[in-house]
Amino acid sequence: MDRFNQAKKVGILGILGNLFLLIIKGSVGIIFKSQAMIADSANSASDIFASFMTYIGNKISSEPSDDNHNFGHGKAEYIFSLFISISMIVLSINILITAIKTLLFGNDIEFSWLLVVVCIITIILKFALYLHAKAINKSYENILVSSTMNDHRNDCFVTFFTLISILFSLFKIYIVDSIVGIGISLLICFTGLKIFVESFKVLMDTSIDETSKQKILSLVKETDGVKNIDNFSSVPVGYQYFIFITICVDGNMSTFESHSLADKLEEQITKLDKVYKATIHVHPV
Repeated sequence: MDRFNQAKKVGILGILGNLFLLIIKGSVGIIFKSQAMIADSANSASDIFASFMTYIGNKISSEPSDDNHNFGHGKAEYIFSLFISISMIVLSINILITAIKTLLFGNDIEFSWLLVVVCIITIILKFALYLHAKAINKSYENILVSSTMNDHRNDCFVTFFTLISILFSLFKIYIVDSIVGIGISLLICFTGLKIFVESFKVLMDTSIDETSKQKILSLVKETDGVKNIDNFSSVPVGYQYFIFITICVDGNMSTFESHSLADKLEEQITKLDKVYKATIHVHPV
């Protein structure tokens, strides 16, 4: 449960931090007509939604297995991360359209040092949130926390370029503001697509990664009594996998001995990080 409690904290901190940034960036961006700052504030609005999805998705995925969900609720992590990715892609398209319009038809920014201060506050706060999420994700692998962590990191770069565009406006160079707005939209879209692909793979029951697979196969092959491996398959259940293996044993081995061997292997494999449960089928040869 600690894994889910830590992920919940990441979601709550993300909501509070991004709400604060949305208010100050949106207000200052509109007052001083900075397209890059407005795009940055829209990104904060998307981040609030993402953090909220992290909180809700984590809450659902932490529920234990029941009669209707025999393998638990782990896939909720990927369903909600899919929602996050779609919202990011939609937002990026809207920002891109607005930024292109200002690039074509002009946008006179009213420079203010307040814009600079807001950028600096944003970078500091976002970097702190990134470090917190990174520490949690290092201890507890969670796609929702990973998505939030990457989002915080990207926001540091986004706001840094927003700061550059604002400083250019001090010298009456306004085109940079629109270009940065376009760049921000493309970065948000790229991140959204990356999260979408990762979530889609799990929801489509993609097999466990090759490194983990080979680790499991090596464990089985090195076990005394196992002659061969007939079949290996895996199904994702949230961030972990259900493993199915058919092993070949000596046909003269008693049923009790072969089942004891299978039970021992199941116990060892289930202890691995990415394994939810393992089922071993015995084939006498």
